[in-house]
Parts: sequence; structure tokens; C-alpha cells
Amino acid sequence: MTTMPKPAADVRPWAARSLLFVPGDSPRKLEKALAGEADLIILDLEDSVAENAKPGAREHVAEALTSGERAKPLWVRINPLDSADALIDLVAVVKHRPDGIMLPKATPDEALLLGHYLTALEAAAGIEHETIRLIVVATETAPALFRLGDYASVPRLDALTWGAEDLAAAFGAAANRDAQGNLLEPFALARTLCLAGAHAAGIAPIETIDPNFRDEDRMAKVPTDARRVGFRGMMAIHPAQVGPINRAFTPSKEELARARRIVDLFEQSPDAGALQLDGEMIDIPHLKQARGLLAQARV
Repeated sequence: MTTMPKPAADVRPWAARSLLFVPGDSPRKLEKALAGEADLIILDLEDSVAENAKPGAREHVAEALTSGERAKPLWVRINPLDSADALIDLVAVVKHRPDGIMLPKATPDEALLLGHYLTALEAAAGIEHETIRLIVVATETAPALFRLGDYASVPRLDALTWGAEDLAAAFGAAANRDAQGNLLEPFALARTLCLAGAHAAGIAPIETIDPNFRDEDRMAKVPTDARRVGFRGMMAIHPAQVGPINRAFTPSKEELARARRIVDLFEQSPDAGALQLDGEMIDIPHLKQARGLLAQARV
């Protein structure tokens, strides 16, 4: 007998529209980011930090995590779990209670292993179990692409995101975008698989960075398109990208008003499977979308 797959879970509410990377070895950039509009800051110990600067970056990140009240969530991107730096990163930062860890170049097995490390380090530091959350960058190696449907059982996991640069290196590709900045086919596939994998696991899909931070039209279009297909937020590599991302992922008054009307309509007719609104037929998927939008907006 064929076993039917479970339907995709509802995605848990996710508050951060913009996730801004800050190099861990640059206190100046962190100070600027803390004063900016980003919903969440990712203190980076990986790609933006040269190997010989990593020890100093760990010290700067630890200081950032312990210096006063946090105006916004502070996460840390550690080095890949199969590197010599990963455990050193964790020992340096976990005791200072980052809000979460971003794990790059990962598979579900590595995410599970990281969870075990975090459990041990939380216990050693007297931190409540699973206080520290997890985001996985899930498409940066070729094997990872074949595991994007396997994240539902990973504890602590709040979101999946993806990356094109490391995947291009893994493929030996000369580029991951065309001359207009559009993703080439293999990388568009990775993006779609990440989106599907996150929704299958009931967690937030987060759009990857866009390298452009000068073209204002593009900075508005990319996050708008990402939200349209189901992403819940987007990563940024420059403060100039944060405002356009926040605007794109903030539901408009018109969207919220329509969502409320859909929910109200079905509440008035709880036994109905399909109803009419403004000359248009709406059904249960529309109700689900409306509730999801209202949950995102926390209204």
C-alpha cells in the first residue's frame, strides 16, 4: 500500500522582515546596524571575515552580545560544522546567549548535530534548553539540494534560507546570474527547493541576499517578488537594502482589510466551502492565505 505524504504544515509566524549581515570583525558597522531599521542582525564569523581575523571577530561578537540591552535580535553565523572553526565559534558565543545561530553549508544531519552541541553548551552555561534558535543555509552544497524535504524533524529550527555563491563554486559555475541579475536555472531551482522545503517543515523561508545595493528599482523589486511567491523575509548585505525589504514585506492596509473581510465572511458561514467576495469566488485556500497574512502582521 502506498503511504500518502503528509500535507505541508502551516508556517509558524516569523517576525523579521529584514536580516542584515554585519561582519563580526567590524564594531563600527555593528554600531551603525543597531541604529538602523533592520529587524534582525546576523553577526558574521564566516565568509565576511578573513581567516586570520576570526579570533578577533569572536571577541567582538562576544562583546556585542554582552553590551547592554538588545535593541533587536542578534544572531551569529558560525563557520560550517565540518570546519575547525565551528566549535570554537560556538564555545565563544553560546555562553553569551545569542538569539540564534545561522548554520551555513548544511544538511539536516548537520543541523541535528548542531542542536546537540547547543544543548550541551546551553546546559554548561545555565541557559534554558532550546533558548537559542536556528536558521540553516540549506543549498550551498550539491548534496544539500537532495535533502531539502528533510527538515521537519530538526529541533530549534525557525527558518531556512539559501545561497547561490557557494553553490556556484560547488558546481564550478562561472556565474549564478545573467547580465540582468536574474538567477540562472540551477540556482533558481535551489531557491524553489528551499521555499518548498521550508513550507513542508512549517518554518519560515527566507530569501537570500541580492548583491545589488545601488539600483533602487531592483532593491524594491527583488523583495517584492520574493514575498509574492511565499518568502517571509530577506537577508541584506548593506544597510541601503533594509528599507526596501521592510516595505516589501509589510502588508498594505488594503491587503489587511481584504484579509479581514475574508476571515469575517467565513466566520459568518462556518459550514461553507466557497463564498463570493466582490464578484470573485473564494474558498478555503483563500481563507488560509488571509489568516496567514494577518498572523504575519500580528493583527
